[in-house]
Amino acid sequence: MASLPVFAPIRRLAGSRWSDAALIGVVALAQTWPLLLRDSDTGRPWDWWGYVATAGSALPLLWRRRAPVPVVVLCIAFGSSYDLVHTVPPQPLWYAPLIAIYGLAARSRPAVRLTVFTVLCCAGLATVGSTSTAVRGVVVYVTAYALGRAAAGSRAQAAVLEERAARLERDRRLDAERAAERERARIARDMHDVLAHSISLMVVQAEAGPVVLGSAPDRAAAAFDAIAGTGRDALGQLRRMLAVLKDEDGPRAPQPTLDDLPALAAQVSGAGLRVGCSAEGEPRPLPADCGVAAYRIAQEALTNVVKHAGAGTAEIRLRWADDALTISVVDDGRGAGTGLPSGGNGLIGIRERAAACGGTATAGPRPDGPGFAVSARLPLAGAAA
Repeated sequence: MASLPVFAPIRRLAGSRWSDAALIGVVALAQTWPLLLRDSDTGRPWDWWGYVATAGSALPLLWRRRAPVPVVVLCIAFGSSYDLVHTVPPQPLWYAPLIAIYGLAARSRPAVRLTVFTVLCCAGLATVGSTSTAVRGVVVYVTAYALGRAAAGSRAQAAVLEERAARLERDRRLDAERAAERERARIARDMHDVLAHSISLMVVQAEAGPVVLGSAPDRAAAAFDAIAGTGRDALGQLRRMLAVLKDEDGPRAPQPTLDDLPALAAQVSGAGLRVGCSAEGEPRPLPADCGVAAYRIAQEALTNVVKHAGAGTAEIRLRWADDALTISVVDDGRGAGTGLPSGGNGLIGIRERAAACGGTATAGPRPDGPGFAVSARLPLAGAAA
């Protein structure tokens, strides 16, 4: 497919007026050349009609692409009239008629070309002088016609291939644009999760630090240390996410997974919220993107707890089943009553992450007691297959 554009200039040159003029010149010269020699016996020039017939047979080729039927009729008519006079060198004027028949076969509609070609063959057979000449004429006419049809088929195939290549290129660009949009959306979700989680923890810790600065300096120092640690962790995650937007290849750190949930719980616990982590059932293979989604869902749910719930404790619960993993984040706070919007960006991001993995997500008051619960169900690798 890549080689087709290489021949485009050649095809344009072959279909230009210059190429037509060169072809007509070569054909006219080949047919007129015998007339340029004087008669060896009498020394007199040939009859003027010979020049008219040879030139008239070649000149119509200039319009063979736009009007192939009139051109083939004119070429054969002038070629046949060459023998109307006797003082001309004996020669068959076949060059121009054969090229005209080639153009007729290559560019006319089926009904037109078949009708005209049949009439030409019948007329030639009816006026020919000998059987050998008739056979020779039929052979060269059929050959020219066959070459024209082969050229038409080649052009049609080339057009189909070029159109297919253009369509594939358009599809490739659209796929690349869609992939870029999906990647931008993924990076935007990750950046939202990281920034919202880290900044929320830093704000809570910064507010708690001055309160206990005089009465419990150790707790104040721990709060400030937690602020610094949370900031460094957020900066590292942002650098990793933004690295994918650079052209050059650089070191890539792995995305967080389910194994990082205990560290996430410990990080959030530094803000004064006690966070636990528990698992139920036998762990099973989980697609890599679902592992990242599960971590981000838990991270966003804990961020909502810190920002909105006013809770004292929270727990990350993993429940493994045969076909899915259910990850839940529950707390003992005031839940939606504190102003947690059901359609906020955080919960929208949780639902989008779950849907991207083929799962579902829900959020609402806990059915087993006070507090709020965010739950997501993600299909396992075997179930997805």
